[in-house]
Amino acid sequence: MISKKTTVIFFLLFVFTVFFSLSSSAQNTQIKGFADVLTSYQNGKASFGFDEQDLFITSELTDRISFLGESVFKYTPSSPTDFSVSIERLIIKYNFQGNNNLILGKIHSPINYWNNTYHHGRVFYPTIGRPLLFAAEIIPLHTTGISLQGHDFGNLRFGYDVVIGNGLGSAPVQDNDKRKSVTVAAHIKPIDDLYLGVSWYNDAVSKGATVMNKVIGWKVNQNLFTGSVAYFGKKFELLTEGTWGIDKTDTTGSKNTLAAYLYTGYKVTEKLIPYIRLDDLQYQNGEIYFTKNNTTSVIAGLRYQINYLAVVKLEFQHQHAELEGNTNSITAQFAVGF
Repeated sequence: MISKKTTVIFFLLFVFTVFFSLSSSAQNTQIKGFADVLTSYQNGKASFGFDEQDLFITSELTDRISFLGESVFKYTPSSPTDFSVSIERLIIKYNFQGNNNLILGKIHSPINYWNNTYHHGRVFYPTIGRPLLFAAEIIPLHTTGISLQGHDFGNLRFGYDVVIGNGLGSAPVQDNDKRKSVTVAAHIKPIDDLYLGVSWYNDAVSKGATVMNKVIGWKVNQNLFTGSVAYFGKKFELLTEGTWGIDKTDTTGSKNTLAAYLYTGYKVTEKLIPYIRLDDLQYQNGEIYFTKNNTTSVIAGLRYQINYLAVVKLEFQHQHAELEGNTNSITAQFAVGF
């Protein structure tokens, strides 16, 4: 049963949606949504389900000030009959000069191309789900804070992001310690359809903070370095990213984590794209911040784009994880935007 709190949130979102619908002509407000349904076969069992329903709202308040809100309705694993609502993004953007923006609120951390591009609309994903480094929570998906952002400067179309925000273990509305997280990212687009990017993330996790559903017993200094290459041309698609994580404590010293994936696809026709994705997660012995579970995965799939807002995907995945062993699965997805 949906909780009273969730019901109130649903009602408030409904009122919010109606209000902006009525005033959209004056403020150029747009309301969109995304959803998908799934069927999978694993370990001799077939299952049906869905990922998320995403409510996406943008509004041009003035020629320099804009708003973006993204709320996700999703199943809560802790209760077989309950669902939750999460505010994934709440952004007020001020364009102060040219292509330079000041951003306040909760954003998707600009640490890699995937996290900064695809968000929660599964219809736009090149594969059914995110790479494994997301499920392993190698990178912090969100940051609440202040950001400077710029894009498309010069012949190389240079872009940058500088973010200062609440750190790991913090709530979206309050930091749990004095230390702030820092993200610095830069990219270029030297030719059409090609993106080359790098980023650095730094934070200190205070002792006793709860991160990834576990209490951290030591102060952890974390640095994440990421490189990204993305090319989505008329025929060939390539997306590869690697993250090098360094977690340091006074007792264990520095421990390294390497997480990477490679996606490639080829457009047989304008609508049909076969693809593969390789994932690799490797943790150093003695790692205490991440759960050490060395994992490799191979995905082979087909994507059929009915149109821009309706996509069908079919995947076979073979995965080997240090803790779970080998698993094989077949998954089909129908994702839409509305």
